[in-house]
Amino acid sequence: MKNLKINHMKNIKIGIIMGSDSDLEVMSESAKIIESFDVAYEMQVVSAHRTPDKLYKYATSAKKKGIKVIIAGAGGSAHLPGMTSSMTVLPVIGVPVKTKTMDGLDSLLSIVQMPPGVPVATVAINGAKNAGLLAMQILATNDKNLEKKLMQYKSTMNKEVKLKSEKLYKVGYKKYLEK
Repeated sequence: MKNLKINHMKNIKIGIIMGSDSDLEVMSESAKIIESFDVAYEMQVVSAHRTPDKLYKYATSAKKKGIKVIIAGAGGSAHLPGMTSSMTVLPVIGVPVKTKTMDGLDSLLSIVQMPPGVPVATVAINGAKNAGLLAMQILATNDKNLEKKLMQYKSTMNKEVKLKSEKLYKVGYKKYLEK
């Protein structure tokens, strides 16, 4: 894996935004998976409620910057993914971030209940890794090299699960859990 510079990169394909730096631990999972595919991205804090002017500028200029997919993570009222989608034609993937109040159910419901005409693909609560993978799959529709990397990734997962299953069968669950 290359040592990718996150900000100020050329050829940025994915924008990762979050409503607060408290979402960073979750959203870093998107960055990690994107880095593993050597795809350029940027990451910013963009609050729908506290910096609406920054959100507007980000969403309306992302396509001009070359961004192809936006991953937006938010907790609580979680307006960031939907507001972003309302201002761009780019695909937006929403990541509901787990909250203390309702364990992220409030975030999930806020993101998944978008009105007609404002689509947001939504992953599981704290599902930032899958958001990164979904972004890779979207990009791979026009990138054969990335498509090959995704096929290899899935093949590796398949082999890992088979090895774990064989080990479980051989040693039994008690020894397996003793790791």
